[in-house]
Amino acid sequence: MASRALAACARSPEDYGRVYDRILSQVKAPVIIHWLGEMFDPALAGYWGKSAHDAAMDVCLDILRRNAAKVDGIKISLLDQDKEVAMRRRLPVGVRMYTGDDFNFAELIEGDAEAHSDALLGIFDAIAPAASAALSALAAGDRGAYHELLAPTVPLSRHIFCAPTRFYKTGVVFMAWLNGHQDHFVMVGGQQSARHLRHFAELFRLADAAGLLADPEQACRRMKQLLAVHGLA
Repeated sequence: MASRALAACARSPEDYGRVYDRILSQVKAPVIIHWLGEMFDPALAGYWGKSAHDAAMDVCLDILRRNAAKVDGIKISLLDQDKEVAMRRRLPVGVRMYTGDDFNFAELIEGDAEAHSDALLGIFDAIAPAASAALSALAAGDRGAYHELLAPTVPLSRHIFCAPTRFYKTGVVFMAWLNGHQDHFVMVGGQQSARHLRHFAELFRLADAAGLLADPEQACRRMKQLLAVHGLA
């Protein structure tokens, strides 16, 4: 995981290199490194010792090349398809790209003529039934069905992860509540209040359009409960 402590105390790209080299030299099995962008956590701005993502990517790739035998892959969560593809094409042989792009995951997982990104996405928690069916279709070579199944989930994902992106977990938990995976919509630190009621109303509409409400009657009852709390039902 990207380290807030390292981001706070590192003074140069070399500091990141020394820390990652030392940790990776001690791992007993290949690991996945996560580059989490500042849109997810403002405390991670300037990670790898560079404020520009392209320059930061160079630093990260140098670390990966030195430690390729200890790295299974890297997950980048920058919500930028072009940057992910550019980095994917420069990875050392044997190091995999795991997409953390909850905006453009369908194209990134499908891949291009050179490579693809493996799926390691927060949105898969909320769209699991559609994602499972879509990945099965892709594995069977049916790209048409793959995109047909995932297409309705993309607007939902972009809404859940819209700015300020760091509050995306509120939408994931809201979906879990609507679908009966928990009996309340309360989060640690009161995070359920991090999004406006209009955000939840649109999320409800998009989830329904994507066919992701497991029990529509239950979901409607719970949505009405939330509206009633705000004096709208």
